[in-house]
Amino acid sequence: MSDTGIKYNSDLDSPPSGTSFEPAGSLDQGVEFNADAQGGSRLDTAKQAVRDNASKLTGQAGDKAREYADMGKARAFDALGQLARMLEDAAGQVDEKLGGQYGQYARSAAGQVNTLADRINQKDVDELVEDVRGFVRQSPAAAIGAAAAVGFVLARLIQAGIDDQRR
Repeated sequence: MSDTGIKYNSDLDSPPSGTSFEPAGSLDQGVEFNADAQGGSRLDTAKQAVRDNASKLTGQAGDKAREYADMGKARAFDALGQLARMLEDAAGQVDEKLGGQYGQYARSAAGQVNTLADRINQKDVDELVEDVRGFVRQSPAAAIGAAAAVGFVLARLIQAGIDDQRR
C-alpha cells in the first residue's frame, strides 16, 4: 500500500472488524419499481380521486353561479319594474310642465322598460347570456354605450341610497 499522506483514525473511519460491507448496488433488493405494481394503482386511484373532486367542485361552482345569476335576474326584473313605474309616474308631471307630447315619450319609455322586464323574466339565464353575446357581436359600440349608461344609472341609484341612509 502506498502512503497517500492521509492518516485514518481507525476508531472513526473504518468499520469494526468482522463487519461485512456490501456495495450500494444491492440497496434495491426486495423493492419493486414497477408502475403496474400496487404503487402504480394507488397513484391511479389518487389521480382519479383528484379528478372526481375537481369535477364535483366545478359542478358546485356552476350551480352556485347559476343560483346567483337567477337571483340577479329576479332583481333586474324588479328594478326594471320599479323604473317603469317611476317613468309612468313622471309622465303625468311631464304632461303638466312640458306638454302631452313629452309625457307620451315618458309613457312610451315606461312601456319599453316593462316589455324588457317581461322578456328578461320569461327567459332563462343561458338564453339571456346568449342574447347579450349576440348583441355585443353585432354592435360593440352600442354595447359599450349601454354598459356606460347602466353604470351611470347604478352609480346614481347607489349614491341616492347612501344619501338617504345619512339622513
